[in-house]
Amino acid sequence: MPTLFDPAQAGDLHLANRIVMAPLTRNRAPGALPTALMATYYAQRASAGLLITEATAISPTAQGYADVPGLWSEEQVTAWKTVTDAVHAAGGRIVVQLWHVGRVSHVDLQPGGQAPVAPSALTARTKTVLIRDGLPTFVDTSAPRALDSAEIPGIVADYRRAAANALRAGFDGVEIHGANGYLPDQFLRSGSNQRTDAWGGSIENRARFLLEVTRAVVDEIGGGRTGIRLSPVTPANDAADADPQPLFEHVVRGLGPLGLAYVHVIEGSTGAARDFQQGPAPFDYTALRSAWRAAGGTGAWMVNNGLDRDLAQQALDGGADLVAFGRPFIANPDLVARLRAGGPFNTPDRKTFYGGGAAGYTDYPVRG
Repeated sequence: MPTLFDPAQAGDLHLANRIVMAPLTRNRAPGALPTALMATYYAQRASAGLLITEATAISPTAQGYADVPGLWSEEQVTAWKTVTDAVHAAGGRIVVQLWHVGRVSHVDLQPGGQAPVAPSALTARTKTVLIRDGLPTFVDTSAPRALDSAEIPGIVADYRRAAANALRAGFDGVEIHGANGYLPDQFLRSGSNQRTDAWGGSIENRARFLLEVTRAVVDEIGGGRTGIRLSPVTPANDAADADPQPLFEHVVRGLGPLGLAYVHVIEGSTGAARDFQQGPAPFDYTALRSAWRAAGGTGAWMVNNGLDRDLAQQALDGGADLVAFGRPFIANPDLVARLRAGGPFNTPDRKTFYGGGAAGYTDYPVRG
């Protein structure tokens, strides 16, 4: 069986080890522009087999949190190139997570103060982050409006354009954020999609948006540089579905023929219980992986959520190819070395997770 420290292949990406840095929103990109501090942050963590950036908005209307980066303008492409150059100089591989938050937004973050968009006009029972008096402040999300069907192809085109921008910015690939109650996940789930047109109702219709987005990105940059993140049962951002097993098995069967570099699966509740369940029966992640493989999925299978070294190795022994770590990477830029040595591990400062400067971001010590 492979260990965490053995090399791996994920589509076109050759990875030095099987440890992945999961996407972590840190709210340190004022004006949606990556900064030199972000270049330092990611380069510090380049010993991971793969870095997945913080979620990055594909358009101005895709934004839902203050001071998060974007990838729709030339200025953003240039700024991200500083980050990717730093990571590559440190020997790392990095992909950008493409993001449309849908209804998980606030009018203060939308162009012209307009309402956020969503599959259906249902307000998410969750919060987002604004900067008020210079400090990150959690506020309720705003009521969204339902997308007109004629608007949906334009959003698909935004994903395609952002993927093309990613390669111009020097990224090794992209990850489509299809998880955690954001727009693709909102279309998937019965709790947020009450449409009666071709984008709602049946499983096939609810999965249509995510699959069209993925095909568009693959057409633009190739399947071998495209990954996708899914979270079958997480309740994050008011995500809920009456029966997620057949829904997500349909999704991965649709993804199978696309030649993706990887599928990234959050097991359980994002950032919380790994055994959290929705639907009439416990979710079967082994069956999900089998459905993807049976449909032609040849890329890497990545697992995530609350894993330590022992659980990560168990996942590899059970058939996973890659293991993503989130919060441990915040406080341990040299997490790969610390996992290899069995510790010790720095403790993250939660007060500095969102917003701020170098403190709690680039100043954690590395092993001597």
